[in-house]
Amino acid sequence: MNLTCETCPVRDSAACSVLSDKERDALAQAGRTRVLKRGEMLFAAGDEDAACATLVSGALKICATDRDGNEQILALAHPSGFIGEMFAPFAHHDVVALTESRLCVFPKRDMQRAIEDYPALARALLRRSQEDLHSTRSLLELTAHGSAEARLAALLHDFARAASDSPCHPAQEFELPLSRGEIANMLGLTIETVSRKLGELEDSGAIRRKGKRGIELVDPAYLRMLSGKEED
Repeated sequence: MNLTCETCPVRDSAACSVLSDKERDALAQAGRTRVLKRGEMLFAAGDEDAACATLVSGALKICATDRDGNEQILALAHPSGFIGEMFAPFAHHDVVALTESRLCVFPKRDMQRAIEDYPALARALLRRSQEDLHSTRSLLELTAHGSAEARLAALLHDFARAASDSPCHPAQEFELPLSRGEIANMLGLTIETVSRKLGELEDSGAIRRKGKRGIELVDPAYLRMLSGKEED
C-alpha cells in the first residue's frame, strides 16, 4: 500500500516532519504502509536486513526471549516512534504489535540512503535515539530502585503522554496497550502486585479504571508525583 503523507496523523511529530514536502514525497516513494494485527511480528531477532519503520498508530513491544522461552519486554514504541537498527547486519530483538498497528515501512538500504541525502533527517533520528536511550535508562533505574507504586505510576504516565495529541499534556483517557501480565513483566513485578497497585491508585484518586483496559487520569499531577518524574 502506498504512503499518504498528507493525511498521516504523525506527519508533524515523526522524524520525517523535518523534511520539506518535496523531500518527504521522495522518501515516501521508497516506503509502504503495513498493518500488523495484535501479536503479529514486524521482525524477529536474527532477521537479516530488517526493515525500518515509523509507527503511525497502535503500539509495539521490543522484547527478547531467553533460552528457557521466557520473554522480557525491553521497551515500547508509540505513534511517531522509529523502529529499526540502522547499522546492524541483523535484528537483535523481536518487535511485536501489542494492538492493531499501522506503520510506514522502509527497506534499510533506502533509509540509510535517505539519512545521507537529508542531514536534517539524520539529526532527527539521532535525537530520537537519544530520547529512547534515556527512556530505557530511566526504566532500568526505576525497576532497580523504585517502589511498585512508582513503577506503575510512571508507566501509566508514559502511556498517557503517548496517547496525547499535545506535547505538553497527557491524554485524559487512554487504553492500556499491555495486559497486566505484560505490565508485570516489564516492571519486574507480579501480576497480583500490578492488580493491587492499580486498585490503590484508583482508591487514591489518581486514576479511574474504565472497562477492561481503559484508564482515566483523574489527578495527573498526583500520578506524576507518585512516579517521581521531574517536570518537563
